[in-house]
Amino acid sequence: MAQRYVRVQSHLGQLHYGLLHPDRRIQVLDAPPWLQGQPTEAELLPAQYTILAPCAPSKIVAVGQNYADHAAEMGTAPPAEPLLFLKPSTAVTSSGSTIYYPPQAQQVDYEGELALIIGERCAQVSLENAQTKIWGYTIANDVTARDLQQRDGQWTRSKGFDSFCPLGPWIVREISSAARIQTFLNDRPDPVQSASIEAMIFNPGQLVAYISDIMTLLPGDVILTGTPAGIGPLTPGDRVRVEIEGIGALENVVDTRVSLSN
Repeated sequence: MAQRYVRVQSHLGQLHYGLLHPDRRIQVLDAPPWLQGQPTEAELLPAQYTILAPCAPSKIVAVGQNYADHAAEMGTAPPAEPLLFLKPSTAVTSSGSTIYYPPQAQQVDYEGELALIIGERCAQVSLENAQTKIWGYTIANDVTARDLQQRDGQWTRSKGFDSFCPLGPWIVREISSAARIQTFLNDRPDPVQSASIEAMIFNPGQLVAYISDIMTLLPGDVILTGTPAGIGPLTPGDRVRVEIEGIGALENVVDTRVSLSN
């Protein structure tokens, strides 16, 4: 089994990065692993922590229509170059947490994706060196208010709500280039999305090179690499699970967001 790197909150309220053992014990690291965090003698038992999203990025750079079949279902031709947008860091939530359905939206969709974790500060990285800047991989769900996306014409609002970027449950250093991504909804036995990540139009190295030529990427930043065909709506009460071979499963439930306004 690949080493699984996690970010947790202890029962004392402290935040830690660590290595997750098969028996669910966590060996605490003294820093984020992409900042050369080293194992300490401290351990946390399963009852002593809660798993959080595996990183706290300064930004999430996402890529639209990076699978030809998804571009087709959206009624567009495959893009000639990566189609980029940003999700705020406040959209991040963890596996097992709730996706909140905002009252402004009439259709909220799932989008299962492979996420890249950047390991070091990089700008204007060559294609030849781009792969070395990827520290690891996790799973994401690029939750989208589809009606707002279509209404607004740009994507900030539709993809930026709190809880609209589940990440996790952990990071692994390597995965197969032919790993399969699948999304499951509720108790349906068959996936609603299923594709090999090698079907991406622009592969992870190409994305890092392209993005770093536009903006500096910082350690712990996240790149969402796009979703395959099969996107569809969520409703309050749904349970959505995204699986990627070699990583695991990211699972969340959907509930109605309660207004905090007075």
